Amino acid sequence: MNNYDERVITGEHSYSEIKERDVGAIGKHCDVKSCHQLDFLPFKCESCLGTFCLDHRTETAHTCPHEGKWAAARRRREVGTLPSPSSSSTGRTLGPSTCAHPPCKTTIHTARSAGVLCPNCKRTYCLSHRLQDSHNCSTLPPLLPPTAKAQATATAKGALAKFKAWTAGKSERVGEKVREKRQGSTVVEALRLKREAKGDDKVPMDKRVWVYVEAEKGSTMSKLPKGEFFYSKDWSVGKVLDQAASALQIQNVNNRGDDEEQRLRIFHVEGGRMLSFSEKFGDTVLTGNTIVLLRGVMLPDLIAEV
Repeated sequence: MNNYDERVITGEHSYSEIKERDVGAIGKHCDVKSCHQLDFLPFKCESCLGTFCLDHRTETAHTCPHEGKWAAARRRREVGTLPSPSSSSTGRTLGPSTCAHPPCKTTIHTARSAGVLCPNCKRTYCLSHRLQDSHNCSTLPPLLPPTAKAQATATAKGALAKFKAWTAGKSERVGEKVREKRQGSTVVEALRLKREAKGDDKVPMDKRVWVYVEAEKGSTMSKLPKGEFFYSKDWSVGKVLDQAASALQIQNVNNRGDDEEQRLRIFHVEGGRMLSFSEKFGDTVLTGNTIVLLRGVMLPDLIAEV
């Protein structure tokens, strides 16, 4: 039997009372041949569908030929694998999964361990971590619903396409700049850069990295398109970005929220990659290199595709 009354599956026993409204069942004899007792309140076994008295109502007591069938149906119903609806209102399948709290390895959505959806961060946890304080809910960004996630992905792809189109022309211009330097004097150019570049005078000379800084106009709307500056090789990329944005008069909202569409990042032209905020500037960038400030291009996209 594949179809069960949901009320029966979610019950605590493999048998159920036959209600008085089932007139035909009143006064039935127990199906156990050695008993055959007449019972006016008989029980129905939900595994073999037989009718039994009080003493033989359990599967063990009447040696049920389909013992365990009811329990198996109940387990399948609890983990959402019956043909009946098996998904939550958010569209996620309620099959066995792991608690969303990283240190916890508890398997949830099973007969022994339920899963609890947090209404704030939209993640599912075991009973031990269901409370917001127990899974540090206040520090977790809410998960985007499917429509918002799709929109964010489309925005990121648009920004990435714009970035690739820009770098295609930029690579050629950098090549021309390098050829011009080789045709002239690299030493003279380096001396000019060190003489004209601006920066924090408190940075020791032996710690300085002199670079060309540019802003991609389409994504930053910079008031000053480019400049020549020096920074400390010990500074983080994040600090260099703040200094460069201020010097080129670019609006910098990196510290005001998690909106990737408005976040500024630094692209290292010679290295051909986006720099992460935490890495040390001098470990990657050398004197005479070019860095570009871009907005709305997410770092994971560039690592995967550029």
